[in-house]
Amino acid sequence: MTAETINKKERPARLASESIAGRYIEAVGRRKTSVARVRITPASKISVSVNDKELDKYFPTLALQKTVLSIFDNTESKFLVTAKLNGGGISSQADALRHGLGRALVSYDPNLRTKLKVKGFLKRDPRAIERKKFGLKKARKAPKWSKR
Repeated sequence: MTAETINKKERPARLASESIAGRYIEAVGRRKTSVARVRITPASKISVSVNDKELDKYFPTLALQKTVLSIFDNTESKFLVTAKLNGGGISSQADALRHGLGRALVSYDPNLRTKLKVKGFLKRDPRAIERKKFGLKKARKAPKWSKR
């Protein structure tokens, strides 16, 4: 029986230890116009570098750091994380990084999918800026109306 004939449901789940010993897992996360390319490698402690900077240097506020690291509350595993971020603002970049980490963790351990899905870490946030319409000042703000 060839690999093509095996149904997806019949395939055995990959074990984390045998599938990626010493290798990394890649994923992409997005939010607004931000894109995060994330690589995770199993390690002895959690270490995150973003655009060749440490996490606390790239995201200076504690809230943004907590946004990124909140994904690791669901797993006991430790990872070396390297990410390349571009586009958008700093807050949407943090959300894009968390989205990419969620996707990478599911690739690493499929059992984490339900936990991460319930918390909303696997869903791409679809909200984006509405375009400006002609005749208006912004997307919905109209000029002051006067009767005469």
